[in-house]
Amino acid sequence: MKREGLIITLPVATFFLGYLVAPKEQLAHEVQESGFFTVKETDVLSATVESLRAENKLVVWSYQGTVKVRARDTDWWVFESEQTLIVPASVDYRLNLNELTLADVEYDESAKRVRVELPSLKLSDVAFYPEQATTINGGVLTYSDEKVQGLNKRAYRAARKAVVAQAQQRAMVDIAKRQAKENIEEYFAIPLRIAGHPDVKVVATFD
Repeated sequence: MKREGLIITLPVATFFLGYLVAPKEQLAHEVQESGFFTVKETDVLSATVESLRAENKLVVWSYQGTVKVRARDTDWWVFESEQTLIVPASVDYRLNLNELTLADVEYDESAKRVRVELPSLKLSDVAFYPEQATTINGGVLTYSDEKVQGLNKRAYRAARKAVVAQAQQRAMVDIAKRQAKENIEEYFAIPLRIAGHPDVKVVATFD
């Protein structure tokens, strides 16, 4: 299993960094020496939401495993064929960030806390690694190439269902959710810190 971290190349962070390093003389004329510390928390949150929405999809975690499945066939109730497939596969857990809106972000000014309600996690398509697969054919009818190919398609369909079932296990989903929360909390916290609000705590939750 591998865990995908959040690479911080954030447009919103870049914006506030630019705000920070701008010439002081220019800032004095524009904002009368108030500096970038006058940037409101709500403005930062709004900019962060728009930045996240522009990212579209965020891979928060990836699951890798190996499945073993069998496909069987019988012709005329007499001739049997069977294929055993052992194949590694992976699937990503994603957040569709374009589903996130400012209505999902609640700011409690008195408590200095931001609550972000996240959209549901979604699974990507299953990626197989056939070059690492093991295929075992058995039965009279497996001497037919057409029969072998047919069994192989059925075996991969069964393997896809097995991988999705593994990825939906409670332990796997809990890991992905925890990683998603950590990523989003950091995504919101960075621009808040840069804008001079390090005391604002960000809490991401799933409904």
